[in-house]
Amino acid sequence: MGQPGFWDDQEAAAKTSAAHARAQRRLETFRELESEIADLGDLAEMATEDEELEAELGTQLAAVEARLAELEEARLFSGEYDSGDAVVSVHAGAGGTDSQDWAEILLRMYLRWAERRGFQVEMMEASAGEEAGLKSATFIARGENAYGLFAAERGVHRLVRISPFDSSARRHTSFAQVEVGPVVDESVEVEIDDADIRVDTYRASGAGGQHVNKTDSAVRITHIPTGVVVQCQNERSQMQNRAVAMQLLRSRLIELEERKRAEEMAKQRGEVKDVAWGSQIRSYVLHPYTMVKDHRTEHEVGDVQRVLDGDLDEFVRDYLNKTAAASAN
Repeated sequence: MGQPGFWDDQEAAAKTSAAHARAQRRLETFRELESEIADLGDLAEMATEDEELEAELGTQLAAVEARLAELEEARLFSGEYDSGDAVVSVHAGAGGTDSQDWAEILLRMYLRWAERRGFQVEMMEASAGEEAGLKSATFIARGENAYGLFAAERGVHRLVRISPFDSSARRHTSFAQVEVGPVVDESVEVEIDDADIRVDTYRASGAGGQHVNKTDSAVRITHIPTGVVVQCQNERSQMQNRAVAMQLLRSRLIELEERKRAEEMAKQRGEVKDVAWGSQIRSYVLHPYTMVKDHRTEHEVGDVQRVLDGDLDEFVRDYLNKTAAASAN
């Protein structure tokens, strides 16, 4: 970074500068942790003779363990795109209004989790359900390791509850699909033939009244060979929405390639069950008991509301540790 001409290529320089900032933050965290652990040693010696210091030791030890867990988590991100931003889409599954309501609940959960993690969130599109909830929604989460973290949530999520939309108050099971792709720049080669895409325009939904969009500015792009559909309606012009939709399409196609590679590796390890990316990864049960269970790691939590309010770190960390252990074998 100190070399003459470093900023001549501003795009390359920005990437190097960002990588340097990430490394610097990790190094500072490590050095602070070393210092705190050294202080804990001194405090532990004094605490043997002072009960008040013993309580303080417990508090500081818990804080150090939490920071160590953060460093351990960072160690798990070794994929090509793990450190970058993520495109996250939530789609309602079969089940009508219940599934559309479930998709909106999941979106809220992820937005709260992103806030907890300090990510910046940019909504790309949200398609409302006929009666309630969402048919689909897409947002970009920007922050360190956003893709590595959100990729752990990719798959089908199942909800079991007494339906608020059933006049007979019967129990319903709803499904929603979560798709996660990396945000990539133009330097990453993704082959997209113009003949392979279909572009549709439509009127973006608005707040009504004077805010109703009177032009077909929203854009939906279908990649015919893979069936991938992306859309954007948040920008002011059709051209801007198309550019963003193409970026989302590039992200989704890279995600498909990442899946294929992961599936092949899983097959080689004999993990046939985990190969099915579309299979249910987690269940959220609100009736007749309350529990959230991750079927990949068997991790369970009884407080469903806490999880739906965005407390996902335990689930994600367990999954990342399991994946890292499997990759090492």
